[in-house]
Order: sequence, then C-alpha cells, then structure tokens
Amino acid sequence: MARTAVFFHAHPDDEALLTAGTMAMLAAEGHRVVLVVATAGERGLADLPHGEALAEARTAELYASAAGLGVARVVLLGYGDSGLAPGGGVGHDRPDNAFIDADVEEAAQRLAAVLKEESADLLTIYDPAGGYGHPDHVQVYRVGQRAAGIAGTPILLEATVNRDPLLAGLRLARRFYRFPPEFDVRSFETAYSPGEVITHRVNVRRYAKAKRESMAAHTSQATGGDTDRTLAVMLRVPGPLYRLIFGTEWYVRRDLPPGTRLRHPFDEPPAAGPVTGDDAG
Repeated sequence: MARTAVFFHAHPDDEALLTAGTMAMLAAEGHRVVLVVATAGERGLADLPHGEALAEARTAELYASAAGLGVARVVLLGYGDSGLAPGGGVGHDRPDNAFIDADVEEAAQRLAAVLKEESADLLTIYDPAGGYGHPDHVQVYRVGQRAAGIAGTPILLEATVNRDPLLAGLRLARRFYRFPPEFDVRSFETAYSPGEVITHRVNVRRYAKAKRESMAAHTSQATGGDTDRTLAVMLRVPGPLYRLIFGTEWYVRRDLPPGTRLRHPFDEPPAAGPVTGDDAG
C-alpha cells in the first residue's frame, strides 16, 4: 500500500546530506514523497553574495535535487535563513523573518496544514541537538514535533547520524591529519545521536547514485570560503567507498522501546507475544 512521507528540512542541501537515500527508496517503492524546507538558505557560505541571488540559486538547486530523488511535491515555508555565527549560535545580522525567531506554534500550524493536506503517514525532522547544532536545525525539531502532534501524524522520525563511529573516525583522523583551528572534534561529543537510541538503520546503498546526484545538484554549496567545503569533499569520494560511507541513513523514533532495530521507515517492531513455558522465568 502506497503511503505518504513528508521530509522537513531547514535549508536546501540538508535533504541531500541526511535523507536523500531514504527519499529515493520510498519514491522508487511507489510511496508519495513530499519535501518541506523552512528557508532558502540565503545566508549559507557560498561564492554568491548573501541575499536574493543566493536564495534563487539554492532554490533552483533544491528543485533539481528533488526531481532526481522522485519527490512529488516541494514546499518552501519562506522563512529567512538564520545563519550560523562563527563558533556556533545565531548571528546578530539575521533577517527580521529568521526561522529561529518564528513563533513555534505559528510555524507548526503551517507545517501541520501540509501534513493534513497530504494525509501524511510519516514526518522526518532532526534530533534535539539539531544534528551539529545549527539554530535552524534545532528549530526544525521544535516545529516538527509540534506539527506532528497537531496533525496527528502517526510516525515521527528524527533524521540523524550515528555519533559513535563518527566520533571514533574523527579521533583517529586527528592522529594523521591536522584539522583547521576552528574545527573542534570535541564538539561532536554532543552532536547527532548515540547508537543506543537509534531505532532505524536504513540501507540505501542501492540508491547511492541518486543520493550522490542530489548532493551534486547543490553546486553553490561545493564552493565558498578559503577551505574545501564538506559537500565538495564528499563528492570526491570514489564510488565503492561512497556507497560504504553514505549507504546507511539513521533515524530515531522516540515512541518505540529502547533497543529497537528497524530497517525501513514504515517498519513496526514485532508485537510481543504471550509468555510461554519456555520463556517464563
């Protein structure tokens, strides 16, 4: 039976990094995939100046990414990009309509209207940390949680990354590679989610090509600044290694028991059966 999944993200390119494989998989299975984005990312780091020109470029990239993933509908909520100040936090020069300053109830009602219109079966947001802590990502968590409650959306998943292997890999890399001074490996000790709370490990290796093309659509985010952008580095990873590194997408569903291990967004844990004589204490 075809179902509807709504993916809620903060900026264009967030969908490519965290959920593109899952989106492509669900679309290929015949499900309806809807992408809702809070801002146009007009204050992101890029060679284009901040403002309308960057917003137009990133919106066009978003639609190209969505088309390649099989997304049926794209909704832009139209909030301003709050930006990320050096060292984290929100910059003081953010626009008047910055997403981080939006009333959570008002924004949630707008998202809930989409969920109701689509009769959504599933909504993805971010984890409480907002992944790596971007203020707009934290706001996605707050707004999405409330919207799912308003609309009665039955499945709420937090898109995340398994912090444990990520942190181990960064600590190992630090022994052989000198990171830029502003890059603090310790900041990842509270980023994303620990493996023990992750409920869904979705194998998306079959959709690695679609995920890579989704990343590549965001050309403005592959350049800008004095050092290599994360997206550009990811796109240089050879195909087989790319499938290994980016072939799993992780989610947390808070209403499931600890230790749940599922492989598909619409999977439900097996119902606990009656205790038999062999199982009794």
